[in-house]
Amino acid sequence: MPASGSDPSGQSARDLTHHLEGLVPELETVLAATASDQELEAVRVQFLGRKGRLSGIMSELPKLAPDQRPLVGQIANQIKSRLQALVDQRLSRLKQDKELKVLTYFDPSLPGLTAWQGSLHPITLVTEEICAAFGSLGFELVEGPELETDFHNFEALNLPPDHPARDMQDTFYITENTLLRTHTSPLQVRTMLRKRPPLAAIAPGKVYRRDSDLTHTPMFHQIEGFLVDTDVSMTDLRGTLTAFVHKIFEPKTVVRFRPSFFPFTEPSAEVDISCMLCGGSGQSAGAPCRVCKQTGWLEILGCGMIDPAVFTAVGYDAELYTGFAFGLGVERVAMLKYGIGDLRMFFENDVRFVSQFA
Repeated sequence: MPASGSDPSGQSARDLTHHLEGLVPELETVLAATASDQELEAVRVQFLGRKGRLSGIMSELPKLAPDQRPLVGQIANQIKSRLQALVDQRLSRLKQDKELKVLTYFDPSLPGLTAWQGSLHPITLVTEEICAAFGSLGFELVEGPELETDFHNFEALNLPPDHPARDMQDTFYITENTLLRTHTSPLQVRTMLRKRPPLAAIAPGKVYRRDSDLTHTPMFHQIEGFLVDTDVSMTDLRGTLTAFVHKIFEPKTVVRFRPSFFPFTEPSAEVDISCMLCGGSGQSAGAPCRVCKQTGWLEILGCGMIDPAVFTAVGYDAELYTGFAFGLGVERVAMLKYGIGDLRMFFENDVRFVSQFA
């Protein structure tokens, strides 16, 4: 008969308990030598891991007599709690040592770090400013899809399939009848199809053309504006755009209208403003003005009275209603307003450039 407290395998409850209790001082000795979180994690795995020292001793538990297992299992749980507490204490001490080390090198007399201040992109700033200027004149903001139909982008704007002006757009076609809008003028058509006069709207957005060089990009930003009512004249157009220019630039800015051609307006005009650098003289600091190239004028937008063919396409009575429309490039206005000489700066995402507008 085996002695009391032992089993046939020779492994006794007393032996397992002795091994379990011996883990505590052994772990204390090892922890005292750990100097980093990585070393501490390695020690934790060595003693408490799935294949660690504690698990190895507990694997002998099934060899004990059934009546001895509960007591040894209870002791094992107590030892495990003590081992985990030792590891947690050492982790806390390592964190304290780190903080003390940082404080040792901290000089409260040194200036603090200044947080970087973000800013809106200049294109966004100018778009919001333009929309606010026309909003103060009674224009509502409208938006629409960038993927357009041929009808809204061309046909309803007096650009039938064989019209030569279509070649000027250099369009990105998706299908035969679907394309990336080449201007924001389709929003004029969509708004007039949805509402009856009187109406006045401003429509900002991205537009796309197959054009890329130093002064053009395949994607850029335009703003379309239009007003329809009875008895609208070219005088109303001129007064509206002059008020807009004075809001965006300076009240003393001179505005000039030049005859031009656009398929969806008749008569049509291009609008110039007096050069902001030379004041319209063509000379800056005794030298030829580099901005206006000595002309004294800068082109800013195109405009005109809405062609009766456009009214017919949207179901308006061309004998009753008249209206004007205009379109401008946001990048162009931003370059003039902020004195930016390279169009590519808008798209290079250089934080140094954008941060100037904070």
